[in-house]
Amino acid sequence: MECNDQQSSRISRKRKSPEKMDHLTVNNFPLDDLNQDLLERVLSWLPTSTFFCLTAVCKRWKSIGASESFKLACSHIPSRDPWFFMVSPNFNQSIVFDSAERSFKRLNHLPLLQKDSNQDCMPVAASGGLICYRKLSGNFIVCNPVTGSCCELPPLPLAQQSQSLHAVVMSTSSKYHLSYKIVLVFGELPNLSFKVFNSSIGCWGEQTAFRRKADESHAFDSTDENVLYFLNKAGNVMATNMQRSPSKQYSSVITNRDGQEIIYFLSSSGTVLACNLTCKSFYEYPRLLPVFCEYSIDVVECKGDMLVVLLSEFLESASLKVWKYDEGNRSWQQIAAMPPAMSHEWYGKKVDINCVGAGDQVLICLNSSELCSYILYDLVTNSWVELPKCSMNGEAIEFMSAFSFEPRIEASV
Repeated sequence: MECNDQQSSRISRKRKSPEKMDHLTVNNFPLDDLNQDLLERVLSWLPTSTFFCLTAVCKRWKSIGASESFKLACSHIPSRDPWFFMVSPNFNQSIVFDSAERSFKRLNHLPLLQKDSNQDCMPVAASGGLICYRKLSGNFIVCNPVTGSCCELPPLPLAQQSQSLHAVVMSTSSKYHLSYKIVLVFGELPNLSFKVFNSSIGCWGEQTAFRRKADESHAFDSTDENVLYFLNKAGNVMATNMQRSPSKQYSSVITNRDGQEIIYFLSSSGTVLACNLTCKSFYEYPRLLPVFCEYSIDVVECKGDMLVVLLSEFLESASLKVWKYDEGNRSWQQIAAMPPAMSHEWYGKKVDINCVGAGDQVLICLNSSELCSYILYDLVTNSWVELPKCSMNGEAIEFMSAFSFEPRIEASV
């Protein structure tokens, strides 16, 4: 992994010679005196980027990086600060934004992905320390973007490859990050079904049908004068935003609450669909805005909750707000709003937003033909921060969307 120029120069100025590093001390205790097991435990707490920068310091640390016992020690670290895998228009850049260091980094090349053209393989989902890619052929590739390890999944049957695909979602085992699942949602409303790939057994399961939830408390009722609305992602009911952000064509999130796994995604008609994998049922949420409004919308997951991020225009100004559905009151509740001074510049720009959640943070990619910006919102501090521009080889890079993952060298494909 290559750090950005500023970070590299900072590290090079502070780097000590291998001889001096052999006598590094922590509170006057020589690291050399630690046995291998204890040293691996200490180093496992280093931020991933720091560890990769320091593996060249001495032979002992380099050997630890390739140790299976070190990877096991890393797997016991409960969480890592998220990285955001940034998606460029032509998919030819492997660049991440490190939320801890507030800097961009270029990743190593991913050999299996290089066999395909850039447009033939694009990221569609991420979870834990892994990212899932989909090829134009319909096959899927899972990779660890930090280590570069990749694995192509078994192909789907031809009959299922021809079905309409609505959502691709990925989830990883919380224990040691050693297994993952890929869930696909197919069909046309109201005939939806899903199929699951489980890495533990290395194959796809049977295709299973959803049924419409009997108690359709969330469904839209045209006779209800107080119902709220929202539009599809492009700004009107019939269009979509996929021309600009193809990697978000199957944008979806998954939550696990009270033992029930639920997938959320935007339907082609402009409603948020919730598909309960545990109960094998689905339902629709009420809309947020009237159908004649200009808007852009996306769904994210934060701390186990599904949230909706919506950019709309009203009274010659643009506003970006975050909404959460209150199951008790059966209504949408606004939980955050971007300061008007930041959102107003997007008025009249036909902006497309693509968002991703990570813990208490939401990364929002805003793109139009005139401007592009990337905003990191923190739900705890209610702060909105614009990310620095990314420049590689003296040229600014524009990103359409992003996927969040934890930088874990132990994540296995």
